[in-house]
Amino acid sequence: MTETVAVARSPITPKTPEVVVTGWAVSGCRSNSGLTLTDHTPLAKVMTKATWDGPMAETLGAPFGHAARVSGDRGGLPGNVLVIGSGPGEWVLLASPGQQGQLVDWLENTAAGADELVTVVDVTHGRALVRLTGRRSADLLAKECGIDLGDEVCPQGAALRSAVAGVATDLVRDDVNDVRSYLLHCERSSGQYLFDSLLDAGGEFGVEVEGFVAPGM
Repeated sequence: MTETVAVARSPITPKTPEVVVTGWAVSGCRSNSGLTLTDHTPLAKVMTKATWDGPMAETLGAPFGHAARVSGDRGGLPGNVLVIGSGPGEWVLLASPGQQGQLVDWLENTAAGADELVTVVDVTHGRALVRLTGRRSADLLAKECGIDLGDEVCPQGAALRSAVAGVATDLVRDDVNDVRSYLLHCERSSGQYLFDSLLDAGGEFGVEVEGFVAPGM
């Protein structure tokens, strides 16, 4: 049955037409541009903190400054999850929409067997998340961010925290089908501003909004 009623909204206003995907009101527009910006706020987002070199860190397998995908073959872990080492002893896990409960349960069950203090927080609705994809994506970000995003410094799987358009942002290089792509997430209250700033900066590169499609991650 087609979804018609939204039960959740991103802080980023959807470009028309507005549709409902997994309960979220999102943009249904489609683009043929070589550079696109998509609101990925509907993805499940769970933050966990633990000892930087403890049992949880070993299980997650993504040290500070790196991101890695893990499959759901670790008892209870949903599907294909992106684990981001966003800070010393701090990780953010991203999964398909609606899977935040499974992420929380898996992390808490894993922590129960670890001899360390572990905190787990569902931040799905507290953070905005966008994806910038295309060959010129690094050129666009160079206008808004002081970090060198060249392949030598920021290869596939790199994760960092910096100011983008003046907004404190976690940035992850996460290429899609061998096309350069970045995930950027920030506090919910700054989401619309970050999105609009990237669209404005990308005008010379032909950036366009691409509507959200629930990914298999």
